[in-house]
Amino acid sequence: MTETVVTDTSGAAVTDSARVWLHDKARAVRGWLLIATLAGLAGGWLIIAQAGVIASIVAAAISAGVNLDELLPWFAGLGGIIALRAALQWLQETAGLEAGLRVRRQTRAELLEHSARLGPVRLSAYHSAELAGQLLEHSEALHGYFARFMPQMVLAAAIPLSILLVVARLDWLAAVFLLASAPLIPLFMSLIGMGAERLNRRQFETLARLAGTFLDRVRGLATLQLFGHAERSIDEVARAADDYRRRSMRTLRVAFLSSAVLEFFAAVAIATVAIYIGFALLGFIEFGPAPQLTLFSGLFILLLAPEFFQPLRNLAQHYHDRAAALAAGDILLDLLRQPAAATPITTSNAHTAVRLTGVSVSHPGRGRVLGPLSLDIAAGQFVVIDGPSGAGKSTLLQLVAGFVSPDDGHCHRPDSFAWLDQRPFLLHGSVADNLRLAAATATDDALYAALREVGLTDWLERQPRGLATPIDERGSGISGGQAQRLALARVFLSAAPLVLLDEPSAHLDAHSEAHVLRSLQALAAQGRTLLVASHHAAVHELADRRIQLDAGQLIEGHGGHA
Repeated sequence: MTETVVTDTSGAAVTDSARVWLHDKARAVRGWLLIATLAGLAGGWLIIAQAGVIASIVAAAISAGVNLDELLPWFAGLGGIIALRAALQWLQETAGLEAGLRVRRQTRAELLEHSARLGPVRLSAYHSAELAGQLLEHSEALHGYFARFMPQMVLAAAIPLSILLVVARLDWLAAVFLLASAPLIPLFMSLIGMGAERLNRRQFETLARLAGTFLDRVRGLATLQLFGHAERSIDEVARAADDYRRRSMRTLRVAFLSSAVLEFFAAVAIATVAIYIGFALLGFIEFGPAPQLTLFSGLFILLLAPEFFQPLRNLAQHYHDRAAALAAGDILLDLLRQPAAATPITTSNAHTAVRLTGVSVSHPGRGRVLGPLSLDIAAGQFVVIDGPSGAGKSTLLQLVAGFVSPDDGHCHRPDSFAWLDQRPFLLHGSVADNLRLAAATATDDALYAALREVGLTDWLERQPRGLATPIDERGSGISGGQAQRLALARVFLSAAPLVLLDEPSAHLDAHSEAHVLRSLQALAAQGRTLLVASHHAAVHELADRRIQLDAGQLIEGHGGHA
């Protein structure tokens, strides 16, 4: 789909899809946004009432000489207005915060769900630090847009208009002064805010690079120290951090400059109104409604003048939230627009675990890498996939798993499966934490039973902390073979009827390889369907059926127990 790019009112190039996406997000929280807006409007109207009460008290005390005792009801009313304004402001902020919280929660859930649908193959194009940044920082950047900017857009139009109508009824010339100066604020806000979205996008990209640089250096710290490059890596991280600092300061300079210019023009406009009222009350201005100006009306207008500009100033302060949300939304859509793998249809045939019908898979730049082929695998079969490197073995497993979508044909498999890659995933935590990824509620006895199936109980008994033995994502403290067997133990803990394994015995020593082979036999004995990509002759001997692939094409064969 061709992406439409439009020019934002600030002059910054913003994709139309980001704006539409934010608008759709606002629909989900429109109730909270409505509460925040109505509370702000009510608070704005109470400001007008408060200014009127204060002007009445001063005019009555000075011009009419009313005693203080007689003004006590007015003071009580003033206190009530102030208390009610405080309550409405609390309601406005609470509703705005709830709207922002719900949007962030929904966006993060959407990102996680879409990432799960993309699968590890498509996500491999993204750095893990970049994905974490999108899930945390970019989602967080949406908060101010919904919590503050969107309600303020309505308030910036409705409250000044209400004040202008009141002032025009009291003195039309003062209203003209306010009306003439009001357009200057959004005009200069647009001019100074030009490029704010572009600056925010660059800032987010720099933050992603900084996170990736730091994570890569931490992961490779042992190697860097071994080759004496630790100091150089520190300098690289420092340069990346300094680049992010400079871009952040550039963005803040735009925000501060915008606020300073708006404050200047608001102050000039208020001063103009104050000068007019002062000279009119002194009798130096005889034009228009000036002779009819009283202490009450003059003070009332003077109190309302700053409040006329306050909503516009607040909008300018939150304009940075809008630019940040547009930039973040543009980046998040880059991930959300990535096509996810189609979910395979759950097979209704209890005797057939996997059925591929005329499927083919192509990769960008490589063309067709698999198919067209059709294949049926019976439930409970141990099937091994063989073929030279690049024949499509891993692609076939990824297709069955749903990590890639077929260009043609259909894929049917059970709705749950277990996956074991050549490089098993390890969680930074304990042995028990890694095992419970497959069965969160598994008891310690169940964990020990799974470890016994893969021959790791002897190793675990030598560890002082047992199941609490710590492991990091790089497998520190255990060998590659032990890591592979630990991942196999997770397969035993899962209840998945289909098990997909990619070269489970590759790069293992003889001891670990023997345990892996016995584990595969035990899984097959449980009646599970095994689909294994392997060059290893010993795995072929265990299989019920052998499938030969060559250049993505299927060549049937038979193995051990056929």
